[in-house]
Amino acid sequence: MSKFPFMKLRSALFILLVFASLPGYVQTITQWRGAARNGIYQETNLLKSWPAEGPGQLWKIDSLGNGFASPVITADRIYVPGEVDSTGYLFAYDKKGTFLWKTETGMEWNENFPGPRATPTVVDNLVYYCSGKGDVVCIDGETGQKQWSVNMLRNLHGINVRFGYSESLLVDGDRIFCSPGGRDTNFVALNRFTGKLIWKSKAMGDTVAYCSPLLITLPQKKILVTLVIHHMVGINPANGDLLWSYKFERQNDIHCNTPVYEDGFLYLSDRGGNGTVKLELSPDGQSVKEVWKNFRSGNIQGGIIKSGNFLYGSRARPGRFESLDAATGEIADSLKFGCGSTIFADGLLYCYGDQGTVGLIKPTNGKLELLSSFNITAGTLEHFAHPVISDGVLYIRHGKAMMAYDIRKK
Repeated sequence: MSKFPFMKLRSALFILLVFASLPGYVQTITQWRGAARNGIYQETNLLKSWPAEGPGQLWKIDSLGNGFASPVITADRIYVPGEVDSTGYLFAYDKKGTFLWKTETGMEWNENFPGPRATPTVVDNLVYYCSGKGDVVCIDGETGQKQWSVNMLRNLHGINVRFGYSESLLVDGDRIFCSPGGRDTNFVALNRFTGKLIWKSKAMGDTVAYCSPLLITLPQKKILVTLVIHHMVGINPANGDLLWSYKFERQNDIHCNTPVYEDGFLYLSDRGGNGTVKLELSPDGQSVKEVWKNFRSGNIQGGIIKSGNFLYGSRARPGRFESLDAATGEIADSLKFGCGSTIFADGLLYCYGDQGTVGLIKPTNGKLELLSSFNITAGTLEHFAHPVISDGVLYIRHGKAMMAYDIRKK
């Protein structure tokens, strides 16, 4: 009897592989910081201001365990990781906040800032997640059954970093990419249905940072862009070859923000290295060159938004919210809001400060106007998780708590 579950799994994987190979097949991917990993959510008909106490709260969960990972929201599910008594779990809820299941993901990071860092990635009905201890797992999104797991330290010669693995995994086609940080396995591609190694890349032989990678699609090729401790790198996702590297002038081991790509240019906010940087990517994707850098700006892990001709995000020191002219790198405007995470939807910026204040900011050609704000009082530890917007609902995770707010116009 024990052979039948295996046969069912093998049949399911075969069907998925067949569909993935069809010319018209389009993956449905839900992931870190929106569809393009740039913090922009394609939502409309949202409130343009909030009551003093904030938008209406639909529900609250207060039993997630420790963690700084954002939830990922699909058509009918919410997936979010948490740590309880040093063990990691992936929790699943429906859109009303009703608990469905939880699946153990292995020992979770329990040293400095204990709890998960990475947001799950959902492709069709499979959920992929990387723990702070390097467990890469694939879980059936419907049942919670673990399909496969690989540990980057034990199985892929990885070397962890002082705050734990923090990568929200990237998927393209039948491949999932992750960064063990080993001397011969700086980056690897795994078969996303089986977890088997497809290629490994030494790249710069550099220790990984805390960055979730970006995939750029050019007419000639695709490029995987991410950060390691001393460089930004471009990798060929087909075979792992290093295409180019950009060395950080100021050295630090904390590089967290996913770069933003638009119209041939890469933008990086990186308080641990170069402040805010603009790079020009060559048309063939084989090289980059620096356009400008601004050492005064930049945040540690809050991300930036590129909208129109300006960049928007928070500044670490002094804590404030600011805009930069994307052509010159000069600061255009600032607000005394504090440092934190930033996303964008329906023409407005949503900012979640590290002191627990959520702000709604209107950007107008670089000018900033704070429209509304409210404070998050539920939850535990630091306010590090990035907000998420889906179907007119704003999701905020603060440690053990997660809240859903209705931000739709009535």
